Amino acid sequence: MTERAVPPTLSFTDSYIGADPQKSLEELTKAIEEKSDCAEYYCQRAYAHILLQNYNDAVLDAKRSLELQPNNASAFLRKGEAEFHLQNYSSAEESFKKGQILDASTPTFPSWIKLCEEKLNVSTEGQSSNNQQTSVKYRHDWYQTESHIIITVMIKNVQKNNVHIRFSERELTVNMSLPSGENYSLNLHLLHAIVPDQSIFKVLSTKVEIKLKKTEAMRWETLEGKADSQVKHFTQESMHKYPSSSHYTKNWDKLVGQIKEEEKNEKLEGDAALNQLFQQIYSDGNDEVKRAMNKSFMESGGTVLSTNWTDVGKKKVDVNPPDDMEWKQY
Repeated sequence: MTERAVPPTLSFTDSYIGADPQKSLEELTKAIEEKSDCAEYYCQRAYAHILLQNYNDAVLDAKRSLELQPNNASAFLRKGEAEFHLQNYSSAEESFKKGQILDASTPTFPSWIKLCEEKLNVSTEGQSSNNQQTSVKYRHDWYQTESHIIITVMIKNVQKNNVHIRFSERELTVNMSLPSGENYSLNLHLLHAIVPDQSIFKVLSTKVEIKLKKTEAMRWETLEGKADSQVKHFTQESMHKYPSSSHYTKNWDKLVGQIKEEEKNEKLEGDAALNQLFQQIYSDGNDEVKRAMNKSFMESGGTVLSTNWTDVGKKKVDVNPPDDMEWKQY
């Protein structure tokens, strides 16, 4: 097996760690041996520990990171996440609040703080505090396509502004305020990494549908757990054999058809409506229209979308962001 190349700058990003937490853990341990006073290495290793469910080790690394750099908001985040999974909700809430003070611009801290408050409220009301997933139980199910994992939570009439979902490379956190006044929460440690920026959710009248973008076209054997070293890719034979959390067989082809029909009938607004329009134009367009859309979108960094191949086929399409926005290359 070919070993991964460690970034020359030793900058272990979340996506890099999420792709192979065990390997990243080993690389970060070596990096710490060479530079034991680097707060960022301890913080990043804490994240690797969290993905591997080594929560006690994650807390220790996050604390060491904070000793070296007390104003490190990311270290407070990792410490809070690990403490939350250890059911130390009071300590986790305190860590998240300290991190929020240092970095108030990110929506991550409020979501975690709200989850901690819910867990603490359940405990004070005399209910079991042994890591029950939700205060209200609703069924959720899942299936997959070559490019996405689709999770469906069967809850009716929930309002979109009462649904809070956080995507990270190997974790999904869901929090909803229900019409009954009760709360629903779901926290999943995913089997494989996803692309958070390309993962979305949709609130329908009968359910909430969450679509997780896969990093590659592999078949997930389960929704949660530690990834197997033997990756199974999609084949023609396996395309419609979707694993599920249910203990009974479903006609997934029929379900996919029903979902598509619901999506077609659902009234979309804003960016969702615009994206649907672009998808329809691409689907109905001829080869030249599709080539024009692909070329203009890729060359302009997503700032231009043209259907005129005669125009865009002659030259490179320049970046052209809206007047009130600045384009940056990452």
